Amino acid sequence: MTVGPERVWAPSGIRTPAGPRGADQPWWNPQRGSAMPFGRYERSGSRLPHEPTERIWPTRSLVKAPLWASVDLRDGNQALSSPMDVERKQRLFDLLVRMGFKDIEVGYPSASEADFSFVRSLIENDEIPDDVTISVFTPARPELIDRTFQAIEGADRAMVHLCHATACLWRDVVFGMSADEVRAMAVRSAAHVARKASCARRTELRFEYSPETFNVTEPDFALQVANTVTALWDASPDRPVTLNLPSTVETDSPHVYADQIEWMHRGLDRRDGIILSVHPHNDRGTAVASAELAVLAGADRIEGTLFGNGERTGNVCLATLALNLFSQGIDPQLDFSDIDGIRRTVEFANQLPTSPRHPYVGDLVHTAFSGTHQDAIAKGLAAIDRRAVETGVPRGEVPWDVPYLPVDPQDLGRAYESVVRVNSQSGKGGVAHVLKQAYGLDLPRGLRAEFAGRVQRAADAAGAELTSRDLRVMFAEEYLDAARPALLLKDARVIRRESATHLEAVVVRGDGAELALRGTGDGPAAAYVDALPAAGITGELGELTSHPLDEAHGGGFAAYALVKAGGANWYGAGLAADPDAAALDAVTSAFCRALAS
Repeated sequence: MTVGPERVWAPSGIRTPAGPRGADQPWWNPQRGSAMPFGRYERSGSRLPHEPTERIWPTRSLVKAPLWASVDLRDGNQALSSPMDVERKQRLFDLLVRMGFKDIEVGYPSASEADFSFVRSLIENDEIPDDVTISVFTPARPELIDRTFQAIEGADRAMVHLCHATACLWRDVVFGMSADEVRAMAVRSAAHVARKASCARRTELRFEYSPETFNVTEPDFALQVANTVTALWDASPDRPVTLNLPSTVETDSPHVYADQIEWMHRGLDRRDGIILSVHPHNDRGTAVASAELAVLAGADRIEGTLFGNGERTGNVCLATLALNLFSQGIDPQLDFSDIDGIRRTVEFANQLPTSPRHPYVGDLVHTAFSGTHQDAIAKGLAAIDRRAVETGVPRGEVPWDVPYLPVDPQDLGRAYESVVRVNSQSGKGGVAHVLKQAYGLDLPRGLRAEFAGRVQRAADAAGAELTSRDLRVMFAEEYLDAARPALLLKDARVIRRESATHLEAVVVRGDGAELALRGTGDGPAAAYVDALPAAGITGELGELTSHPLDEAHGGGFAAYALVKAGGANWYGAGLAADPDAAALDAVTSAFCRALAS
């Protein structure tokens, strides 16, 4: 397709809203009614028998991690166009164990031979740690339940996860069954699970029940079925049943789901023998909020996947939930200290990329291109460094409070090089930060602004991001490596006395003349400026700053000089093994730039 002045790339199906404005729409909102068929999707609001009047969940705060239950190997695997083979499953299982997951759904063994074989290999090769409970998923059909129990034969401990849909739409359209028939199916299936478990004498078994489509099931019916199943399984504090309440297709705002969870939490008969679990999907993009509010409403456990893989828009992202707690000073009880390594393993297993804007793990989530953001981040990081020095506390233990960065990228195994990146939107603070982090060059304020202008012109011309190496090359071209210098400092000897500093130098001018100079000042740089008029070069030293470079950046010293010459100000920079040489090189650089102009 050719992109021309007619903008033929614009979507042709757009119908610009031109309908009436809303009855209560304020004058400052000019939006018009659209032609979208929104009336087809009208919801009834709260799905509970009556509107809650005494909600508990809005008064609570998250204070601890729930029980995390990974369903990557089952629910996540079901959503892949290319389901995992044994190697991919094994790599992902090993990762989950290393991260600290204790509740891992390892498959749907009645669905495929691959899932069945993987569960068997875990058991037969004794690869399940003593404190990890594997769970296996089964629909409410006797022959599939039987196959599921065959898969876990010989396991030290396991949980059988029984699931079937309960909502009216599914009863009518999918099953063609009444509510009583669905309840009877649940009872028959739960009883069959209990009978099979009674024969599995070598395995410590627990049960999980999911009334799938819970969030769109009549609440009274969902509660009735849940109480029936947990009673049949004799749920008790010493052998709790996991009751999992999925928002199978997310249809409402998170607060509605929270109300439903609190209603169940209050109404369950054997609450002290139930691990109340939630399984939010992300159809509305609010699964994280739904999960967090559900915990406030009484949930003990969250099922989800790393980075949110799952059907349609996915399951809730357990990484986001856990690191949200971490960012509030709460132990997530999972380890994300190598988040890029975790991502690589998950991407290998799922054969799916991770969005660069995915919370915490995306390539760009800790990155600022905007000049104002970069400046704030650079100052915040500098403040952390100062506090570490002032308090004598290791930098990694200083309380974190940096603008635009909710967590320290280094705590997740990230380097600071990715935090500030430079393009045409960047400012002096960002450019200076990159040079300091990558090369140890701490530019003075005026030089930052001057060099940032050069960088912005280059970025505009390139139309692309500039790397730290690009910046270093540009800095060297502008301030360090003049192609044909108008002034070359060939040799210098500094003599310090109590009253002043004397300099004896040999310089070579641009015309090739070699001259011996002498000067006096309150330092080597001032003495050098005092000596230069003998070579026909005049000016004043405006400012001089310098700092050491650590060994990681090559060692030695960097210096920056500002000279006033020819009615203008000129910056120069120098790098050398000792501070005097660096200062003299910086002055030479500044005069070279002045003479070249």
